[in-house]
Order: sequence, then C-alpha cells, then structure tokens
Amino acid sequence: MMKRICFLLLLISTVTFAQNPEVARELVLEGVALYDEGKYSQAISKYDDALKVDKDNFLALAEKAMTLVATRDYSESIKICKKVLKLHPNEELSMLYVTYGNATDLSHDSKKAIKIYDEGIQKYPNQYQLYFNKGIALTGLGENEKAKEAIQSATVLKPNHPGSFNVLGILNENNRIAAIMSACRFLSLDNKSARANENINYLLKLMNKGISTTGENSISISLDESLLSDSSSKATPNNFSSTEMILSLSAALDNDEAFKDDTNVDKFSRKLSILFGSLTETKENQSGYYWEYLAPYFIDMKKQDLVNTFANIAFAANNDKDAIKFLKENKEKVDAFYNWSNSFQWL
Repeated sequence: MMKRICFLLLLISTVTFAQNPEVARELVLEGVALYDEGKYSQAISKYDDALKVDKDNFLALAEKAMTLVATRDYSESIKICKKVLKLHPNEELSMLYVTYGNATDLSHDSKKAIKIYDEGIQKYPNQYQLYFNKGIALTGLGENEKAKEAIQSATVLKPNHPGSFNVLGILNENNRIAAIMSACRFLSLDNKSARANENINYLLKLMNKGISTTGENSISISLDESLLSDSSSKATPNNFSSTEMILSLSAALDNDEAFKDDTNVDKFSRKLSILFGSLTETKENQSGYYWEYLAPYFIDMKKQDLVNTFANIAFAANNDKDAIKFLKENKEKVDAFYNWSNSFQWL
C-alpha cells in the first residue's frame, strides 16, 4: 500500500512538473543567457528541457527557432516557426516573423522570405527588423531600389541602428552624397568595430572621388556629366548635383599650398564642414528620403558647431593618432556631440 501511495505521489509530482510554465520560463532564461554567450548547443538543450516541462511553451519554441538559425539548422527553425504561428496566434509574434524570414532567406528562398517579412510587416508595421531583413533579402535578388526603400523605413523606425546605415551606404554607391551621409551616420553610432574601419575608408574614397594630381602644382577634377545637366533641376528626389560639385572643389583644396600642414583629419573635417554647409544652402524645395530625413541631422550638426568633433570621432575608426589624441583631450566636446546626437529629433 505504501509503494502505491509513493508511486501516486511521484506521478502527481511529475504531472505537475510537466505542466509548470514557471519552471519552463526559468529554463528559457538560462537558455537565453547561454545564447548571449554564443553557447548555442547548450542553449538549445535548455529550451528542450523547458519543452519537456511545458511541451508547447511559446518562449521556448521561439527562442529555439532563433538559436537554430545561429547553428544554421534552417529547416528545423522553419518547422518550429510554423508550429508557433499555428499554436500561438495571439502572442506577440513580430520577432518570430523575423526569425522565420531569416531562416527562409538563408535557405536560399529569398522570394518566400520577402513574403514572410511582408506578412509580418502587415501585422507589426513598427518592427524595424522586418524592414531591415526584407531589404537584405531584396539585395539578394538584385532589387536594390526596393531594398533601399525597405531599409530606409527601418531607419525611420530605428534611427540608431548602425546596420541599416551601413547597408544604405553600400547601396548608394552611385549617389555619392547619399552614400556619404549614410556612412557618416553609421560612424556617429559606431566608430570602433571592423565595419567602422570599412566605413571610414569607404567615406574617404567617396569624398576624394574624381580628384587626382597631374603634376607638381596641377590638380585634375573629374565630374560626372550628369551632374552638370542635373545641377539646375530640383524635380528629381535626392538630387545632390550641386552639393556633389561643391564637394569635389573642396576636396581639391587638400592639395593647396595653404593647407599643406593640415593633418588628414583636418582635411576630412574641412570637407565635411563645406559639405554640410552646402546642404544648408541648397536644401530649399528638395525632396526625397536623404534630403528630408538624413540631411537635417548634418545641417544641425554644422549649426551646432560639432562637425570637427564628429570628424575626429569618425577618423578614430582608422586608429588615426591625431583623432585619438583629440578624443582623449576633448572629452567635454565628445560628450557634447553624443548628447546632441542622442537627443536629435528625427522626423
């Protein structure tokens, strides 16, 4: 009789444990911590333990699906995402759509991934990662204009997302000023990563485009013919033809005898100041995302006399000794820049 009672108590305890969402939640949190440490296999084990406790636990399934993407088990991640959408239609599923779309895109089905992102956007129009990852999928299909539109939407929702501006800089290679503003905004958010180093080098290449030294005292400036025909037109959105010409002329000053003693960061700062000043002078009646959304940030930077500080912040991504020295010796100016940047009122 005692054995039967013990067995019944064990059975009741097991059933209670098997349906305990609180225990499952603790296991999921342990899994998330392991995921953050890059221990993906151990994280998945924790999620599996949580599912043994609560077999359809939403968080355990969603976190496992995301972690499986990190382990490149895309098919299993997709399977779990489909299961979650069926079992938990009333949960907050915005990040699940991101995971589902990412797993599908990485499975080399970008068209289907875009449909998944669009379904998520329809339900969660304020989730910036859906737009960003849709943009990435569109680049895989070579649909760069649509990709730019999607990623621009991501920046409006999340102005401090460096990845979006990194991609916009690359996609705007043929619109120099748009690319420069995108790279600058990236560097205002991140000047320490490997991507920061790539962005400052890309930025310098863009700013000096078309400038060459043809002799000891001779400088050649090559301009795109389309700039000359577009410079008087303001009908085209994101038209920066006038600013392009001003930038090229300012870049030529780097070789002027009057500036021979300037450091590289001094030259960079001067070009930025002229560029941002040009935006102020030519913004009237201009339209398009870069004029209406990004340009005001740099126009105000110029107005607040923060361009030189930003130039040093950006140039530090190249481990430039003069820029690093400036940042160490001018902490108040650096703090003032970031206080302004972080509180800037985006449209």
